[in-house]
Amino acid sequence: MKNIKRLIALCALLLFSTNAHTQELNKDVLSFDEYLGYVKKYHPVLKRANLELSKAQAALLQARGGFDPKIEVDYDTKQFKDKEYYSLLSSSFKIPTWYGIEIKAAFDNSEGVYLNPQNTLPNAGLTSLGVTVPIGQGLFINQRMADVRSAKLQQQLSVAERRIQAVAVLYDASAAYFNWLKAFQEARMYTDYLTYAEERYKNILTLIDRGDKPAIDSVESGITIKSRKMSLLDAKLKLTKARLELSNYLWIEDVPVEVRETLAPQENLSAIIDESLISGGIVQTDSILANHPKLQALETKISILDVERKLKANMLLPKLNVGYHYISEPSYVDRFRMEDYKFAVNFSFPIFLRKERGALKLAKIKIQDASLQLTQERLQLKNKIDAQQAEISAVGQQREVISGLVNDYSTMLKSEERLFSFGESSFFLINTRENNLISARLQQISLENRYFFSKADLFKLLANPD
Repeated sequence: MKNIKRLIALCALLLFSTNAHTQELNKDVLSFDEYLGYVKKYHPVLKRANLELSKAQAALLQARGGFDPKIEVDYDTKQFKDKEYYSLLSSSFKIPTWYGIEIKAAFDNSEGVYLNPQNTLPNAGLTSLGVTVPIGQGLFINQRMADVRSAKLQQQLSVAERRIQAVAVLYDASAAYFNWLKAFQEARMYTDYLTYAEERYKNILTLIDRGDKPAIDSVESGITIKSRKMSLLDAKLKLTKARLELSNYLWIEDVPVEVRETLAPQENLSAIIDESLISGGIVQTDSILANHPKLQALETKISILDVERKLKANMLLPKLNVGYHYISEPSYVDRFRMEDYKFAVNFSFPIFLRKERGALKLAKIKIQDASLQLTQERLQLKNKIDAQQAEISAVGQQREVISGLVNDYSTMLKSEERLFSFGESSFFLINTRENNLISARLQQISLENRYFFSKADLFKLLANPD
């Protein structure tokens, strides 16, 4: 019984949460700016893009861990037949530094009956303080330094890639809104012309009853009504699909929201689309390319590859590590004796360096390939942006022409209807004029949709989601 009550309470809570989110869309019109605001704030893909920044920050923290001070303790003892064979204690505190130099403080102690003479120490043990310096490999760059530099560059790369992902989502969301607006306008247009056809059919019947028109006109008028109904049903289907497609991008908090049938899109989109998509007022393409995230991402990748190249080049140097450690008994730590020390030199060098030279050559080839890709991408982006601006200008001119054409067809239809009322025209001519007007109106809606898409394509090319 308790489980049932809990289930009912949970369902009620979820229902209340969904209703609360849906109430935010309880209005007649969903503006384009408001819609994009919801996408930017709540869409899961954009939230995932933000996680990439967090992953890059975590990777940088991990890389910096290579420079963390370290405490090491090694204790080894052996007891057999009530004898302490040996007891060895080795403890140290290491501080790695940026240029491969390592500072180390240590304390060692040992005792036992069968102690190795090499491990024999004073009763109080020995303390040491020293430094190890890589003179060859690892001085100016080493794996730890390379990891930190690459992680910092990876942060920059994540910022650029986040912008690219955000632009892709906003472009797809904008495309869904434009298609919704187009389907909405077509459905409304066919609804209006179906109403006109039904009113004309009633008038035709009246004129036929009065003997002013032949009965065949009612058949032709009925055919027009059926044709308009077919077109309207198809338009409504397209509108339903467009509305569901739009719902894929509409989230509030973590709850997907389905667009209501009574919700309408913003129709005066031409006046605000430049401001909404930040795609207007472009003067120089070169200034845009300087901050383009796609080019910034490629430049950052080249920088990461250059870090790898420097590390591979450093591998051509011999390994030569020199270490000096001053040693003293704990009770005499304040008495400095130059003759008490440990000194070590480690050297190694492959004769042919084939592995190192091959790795360096591959690193250089990768940089060359990425540089060529960057040059090609920069040229393509410049030409695409220029071409897209030309398309926007051309489509804008076509919109002006089609608007005049729609006005002319509308005037012709009104004139034909006026002549028909005087008995100087026919229903066939009226139907022809109206079909021409519908075709022009559909072309106008299609051109407007193309204009919006051309703006969105420019927005995608500019890649500036903020």
